[in-house]
Amino acid sequence: MTNEERNTALYQKMFAEQEKFRDWLKGQSPGEILNHSYEYTIREDILLSLEYHDLSDAQADALMKSPSPLTDVFRDFEKRETGHMETIWACLESRADTILEEQRRTTTIA
Repeated sequence: MTNEERNTALYQKMFAEQEKFRDWLKGQSPGEILNHSYEYTIREDILLSLEYHDLSDAQADALMKSPSPLTDVFRDFEKRETGHMETIWACLESRADTILEEQRRTTTIA
């Protein structure tokens, strides 16, 4: 099996796992769906990452051995410290600065 075939097989397994999770979510109450919206979104991002990157043969084979590799990766991701909140804060500041600059230009022109 080639590396591309291994990565494709892993992606297909993880995609099927996400589809099962999605189907389960669709049967839940709106509140329960909201409780799992973060998990659903991150799992989608994990799949997207796998679409654009290839693991080594050994890495792909190791994940394929898991009955639920997507859930495993999500659980590992949840434990990590990320810069997610800092990125959001930077976007807030940047947007506010852009609005202030537009207001300054408008005031100066008027």
